[in-house]
Amino acid sequence: MKRFFIGLTIVIILGLFVGTGYFLYQKSEEPPIIYETDTPFKTDIIKKTIATGSIVPRKEVALKSQVSGVVEKLYLEEGAQVKIGDLVAKIKIIPNVVALNNAQAQLQTAKINFDNSEKELKRQKELFDEKVISEFDYNQFLLDFNLRKQEVEAAENNLELIKEGSSQKTGNVSNLVRSTVNGMILDIPVKEGTFIIESNTFNEGTSIASVADMSEMIFEGKVDESEVGKINVGMDLSLSVGAIEGVIFNAKLEFISPKGESDEGAIKFDIKAAVDLKEEYFLRAGYSATADIILQKASDVLAIKESNLIFEGDDIFVEVRTGEQQFERRQVKTGLSDGINIQIAEGLTEEEVIKKL
Repeated sequence: MKRFFIGLTIVIILGLFVGTGYFLYQKSEEPPIIYETDTPFKTDIIKKTIATGSIVPRKEVALKSQVSGVVEKLYLEEGAQVKIGDLVAKIKIIPNVVALNNAQAQLQTAKINFDNSEKELKRQKELFDEKVISEFDYNQFLLDFNLRKQEVEAAENNLELIKEGSSQKTGNVSNLVRSTVNGMILDIPVKEGTFIIESNTFNEGTSIASVADMSEMIFEGKVDESEVGKINVGMDLSLSVGAIEGVIFNAKLEFISPKGESDEGAIKFDIKAAVDLKEEYFLRAGYSATADIILQKASDVLAIKESNLIFEGDDIFVEVRTGEQQFERRQVKTGLSDGINIQIAEGLTEEEVIKKL
C-alpha cells in the first residue's frame, strides 16, 4: 500500500514537470505575423489649396443724407427690393441756430434794400416820363431794382432750404433719402428718431441704409504666402458655404492682391472670385465660405494610399505580394498626390496586391 502511494506521488510530480515544461514551451513560441494587404485603385486625384473667407455682393452702396437732422420716417425694411429713385427715408431737419439767424437777417436786409430800390425806381420813372433824365440813367435804377428783387428771392429760398430742406422755386427735396441703385436693402443701421449727420466734402455722414445687387456675388478670402505663388487668375474654385451643407458652388478666380498683409503672424494675400449662383439657393451677404483652389488634377488614374510607400533616398518602393504572406520589394514611379492618395505612374497594375504599411 505504501509503495502505491509513493508511486502515485512520483507520477503526479512527473506530470507537473511535464505540464509546466509544455506550458513554457508554448509560451516561448512567437505567433506567426499576418500582414494586412491593400490593392491599387482607380480614382481622381486633385491637388488643391484652401482659402477661407466670405460671400459678399460685388456692388454694395451706402445711402446717406444730404442734410443733418433726425430720421422722421423709414419707408422700407431690410430685404426689400428697390429701384433707383425709390424713397427709403425722410429726414426731419433741425436747423442750425446760427445759420437760421443769418438767413433771416439776410432776408430782412434784402427786403429793406428792395423796398428802397422800389421807391427810388418809382421816383426815377416819373422823372423819366417828364424827360428830366435820360433813358440810360433810368435803366440803371431799373437794373438795381431787378437785382434787389433777385436778392430777396435768393434769401427766401436759402431760408426755406435751411428750415425745410427744399424750396418752392427749385422743387428739390434734400431731406428725402432715395435709392441710387437697383437691388436689395441689406441693412438699415438707424431707427426712427436717430440723429444723423449729413454727407459732405469734410464728413462721410451717417449711413441710412446699404443696398446691393444680390444677383452678382463674389467670394473674398485670404491665401497664405506659401500658396499664393501657385495660383493664377482664371483658376476654378469650389466653394463650401457653412450655412448650406453638402452644396458646392463653382467660382472663377478673378483677383489676387499684389500686396500681402500680416494676419496672426502670417502674411496673407486677398483674393476675389466670381460665384456661379444656383437658382434653388439664396446666398446671403456675409455667409462664411471655404474655397478649394484646384492647382492640379489627374482623372481616373491608378493610385494607392501614400502611407504604403517606402522611401529610400530618391527611390520609392512598395512591397508586392508574391505568395501567401510573402512579399517582394519593387520600385515604382509616382505622380500627383493629394496628401492621402498618390498616383502610380509605373511599377504596379490594378490586379496586384501590396503590403499595407
